[in-house]
Amino acid sequence: MSNKKIINIAVIAHVDAGKSTLVDALLKQGGAFRDNQEVIEQVMDSNDQERERGITIYSKNCAIEYKDIKINIVDTPGHADFSSEVERIMKTVDTVILLVDSSEGPMPQTRFVLSKALELGLNPILMINKIDKKDQRAIEVVDEVLELFMELDATDEQLHFKTIFGIAKNGIAQFSLEDEGKNLDPLFETIVEQVGTYPIELADKPLKMQVSSLAYDSFIGRLGIGRIFEGKIVEGQTVSVVKNDGEVRQGKISKLTVYQGLAKVAVKEAFAGDIINFAGIEHISIGDTVNELNNINAMEPIIIEEPTMSMNFLVNNSPFAGKVGKFVTSRNIKERLEKEMEINVGLKVEPLNNPTIEGFKVLGRGELHLSVLIEQMRREGFELALSKPEVIFRKEEGSKELLEPMERVIINVPTEYSGTVINKLNQRKGLMIDMDSDGVRDKVIYNIPLRALIGFRSEFTNDTHGEGIMVRSFNGFEPYKGEIESRKNGVLISMANGKTLPYALGNIEERGTLFIGPQIEIYDGMIIGQHSRDNDLEVNPTTGKKLTNTRSSGTDDSVRLTPPKLMTLEEALEYIEWDELVEVTPDNIRLRKRWLSSTERKQHRNDNKKAID
Repeated sequence: MSNKKIINIAVIAHVDAGKSTLVDALLKQGGAFRDNQEVIEQVMDSNDQERERGITIYSKNCAIEYKDIKINIVDTPGHADFSSEVERIMKTVDTVILLVDSSEGPMPQTRFVLSKALELGLNPILMINKIDKKDQRAIEVVDEVLELFMELDATDEQLHFKTIFGIAKNGIAQFSLEDEGKNLDPLFETIVEQVGTYPIELADKPLKMQVSSLAYDSFIGRLGIGRIFEGKIVEGQTVSVVKNDGEVRQGKISKLTVYQGLAKVAVKEAFAGDIINFAGIEHISIGDTVNELNNINAMEPIIIEEPTMSMNFLVNNSPFAGKVGKFVTSRNIKERLEKEMEINVGLKVEPLNNPTIEGFKVLGRGELHLSVLIEQMRREGFELALSKPEVIFRKEEGSKELLEPMERVIINVPTEYSGTVINKLNQRKGLMIDMDSDGVRDKVIYNIPLRALIGFRSEFTNDTHGEGIMVRSFNGFEPYKGEIESRKNGVLISMANGKTLPYALGNIEERGTLFIGPQIEIYDGMIIGQHSRDNDLEVNPTTGKKLTNTRSSGTDDSVRLTPPKLMTLEEALEYIEWDELVEVTPDNIRLRKRWLSSTERKQHRNDNKKAID
């Protein structure tokens, strides 16, 4: 491959702003697909969970051709929990396309991803998307974005950002709202004009590249992915690898590929400016610098924000342990978590302080960040018991003041429900920053402790009858806000082993809400529902109706049960308290008490969570 003109860009935005849809359009108009090729939507979201959840989880690369220029594109996640995926790729690009919805305007995650781009000195290009919406207010949104730039201390050059208007799903971009859009040429022209191609003369310097991502190939092993900042890299070349801690090792490049459309194409050499995949160095890690042999020129390590939430991944010790899962031991869990840490830079794993408990403390960016990993492990055949998610507190050096992570929350609800939502956010130590209303819906912005939002989403959905929208992102650390009231209701606990029977469940559902239906295998200590009162209640869901010799009309009426409330993994994790666990197996998600027998629970009734963690 010749040393050609190259530009690297990333598409950043809040979730649902249309990033993956825009990348689809760029690929189509950049010649990545044949004319008769059938192409699925959000083609970059190739992971099963990405397609099921409708979100981007992992940053991914592709490349297109515009005139005589190769444009490498990085599609990034929009959800706050996966912000580490955005942080680590920012140094590999020349500019970012900041995508903002023409109706919603800048959202919490918009602030985060934009701040990272501005910190690195990038000059973003603003694209106002979905201008075909009936409630679009594109001009107002541009002003709101300008205010956001100023709040984030953008330089004068960054404040003079170029603005494009468009409809990503139709592959249209235009310089003004009055123009008639035909294709994405205005966006391509703006990218080329603002950024310019990577200086070709840098290819004559000694090799300097940094690894921003990792992948794994079952045939050739671990792959390093990153941008060549200077020089060129050649297949078969022996290189020096500078680790993040300064240690220098040697390695040999066994295979080299670059991006062409969605495919990886094998090449013999690659030059400054390009984003490459290379194999052959098993010890490579994110942030490592690759230099020519004995010509060390290390780059600054990639700094990732610290995790804000933790959860204990424990060995499953329920009566059903090992019946379905293939990987059930602490060694299996440890190996899987170590493998995940190699590619998931926002994740940390620590041993538990308690030697009597088998498991690990896993630290991540939020409930979704951790639940995606748990779901992936479940699909791979793992069994786990999971503790209640907890936020990570910190203390500044030289200070005794306890700090806790905060979230910036934007809530959009019908006016008739806003009073209830505001009241609950106030009770959870939230501070209202702004409120606006159009008479039909209210938009409320809050700064609130992260721990106050654990378990709030399902409550919010119920309070707003499913019509409320809540988006959130990390908003730094602030002094500890004090105690926050937890779940008000107790739970219904099975006191027997066996299968649930309709007759027993019919009597039990008068006491609360059931989480399971009839003919379900249960065990002593398993949570089968929510009690209508604030205390836990032990029940027997396996009791059958006593038979008599007398039969008369009406005595054998069938039991009609209310459909049970089936919990997703995220809902289960939000729901449990400190003395409860979520049991995850390849085919089931169960709630249970940490101590299964009634006697053990009485012994630990006065314990607190610190005593067991």
